[in-house]
Amino acid sequence: MTGRKVLIMILVSLPFSFKIFGQEFSSDTISSDKKLEFKYSLLIIPTVLIGYGTVGIESDGLKNLNAEIKEELNENIDEKLTIDDFSQYAPTLTVYALNSLGIKGKNNFRKRTTILATSFLIMTATVSSLKLTTNITRPDGSSNNSFPSGHTSTAFMGAEFLWQEYKDVSAWYGITGYVIATGTGFFRMYNDRHWLTDVTTGAGIGILSTKIAYWVNPYISKKLFPNRNKQSASILYPYYNGEQWCVCFALRF
Repeated sequence: MTGRKVLIMILVSLPFSFKIFGQEFSSDTISSDKKLEFKYSLLIIPTVLIGYGTVGIESDGLKNLNAEIKEELNENIDEKLTIDDFSQYAPTLTVYALNSLGIKGKNNFRKRTTILATSFLIMTATVSSLKLTTNITRPDGSSNNSFPSGHTSTAFMGAEFLWQEYKDVSAWYGITGYVIATGTGFFRMYNDRHWLTDVTTGAGIGILSTKIAYWVNPYISKKLFPNRNKQSASILYPYYNGEQWCVCFALRF
């Protein structure tokens, strides 16, 4: 295996590797509902990923590496696979699928949905702003909004979401989410849609967005739902209006 391939594997799988070897320094980025305490050690992984991609915007060495990766992938690709258009959402959907199967995570429906919405807003705002200001041409030349990878950001946002919700149930749920997210990043390069620097930065933004969302969740929940019961409930029931049958879903949160 060439040094270039080794570098690709290390950079793309960096967050996944840190999870496996226990570098998640805290089981929860929220200490209490009264005081928000963020552990800055949690910033190490996303900062390294974002920093690498940001340096790559101006670094001739990293630009050359991007080009070499593109050339090598293009030489070995016979047919593009658009699995990344779907895999980007898989980690997030897994959280709700597991809950629907009765495998409870850290938070109830209201809290986890609030966290997810917060993370998505942070991630989307960051990615959109960078795409508009950097104007990096995609590897396939189709547009000038390559940096950073939105698909990869979404995938890693969901992977961190899955990790936070289910790491206390089984670490393998989170690890699986990171494997899928890493695969999403690889296929963005495989399909000639993004450079390596786009993918690493997208991964960092996705992870960081979710970490911030968990950190600020007590404050947001208190403001949005000051008098809400902490428990959520849902019910699925049939309904007939005299002409048609339907299945209704009611949710209290």
